[in-house]
Amino acid sequence: MRQIRNEILLQKIGKKIKLLRENANLTQEEFFNDTGIHIGRIETATSNITVSTLEAVCRYFKIGLDQFFKSL
Repeated sequence: MRQIRNEILLQKIGKKIKLLRENANLTQEEFFNDTGIHIGRIETATSNITVSTLEAVCRYFKIGLDQFFKSL
């Protein structure tokens, strides 16, 4: 089965994650050290993030998925 990619949505998600990370004054390396998640390709929308990974990102920033998507 071919993976479906919505480039516009991936770009919005990537920008939102980058904004959350920058607002927390974290580098990508610091985020990785805390979570084990490489977010460089997610932030640039070159990787298709899974729902499970997005949930882990949201949990790290102490927001729900609903709150994450509400402000996209």
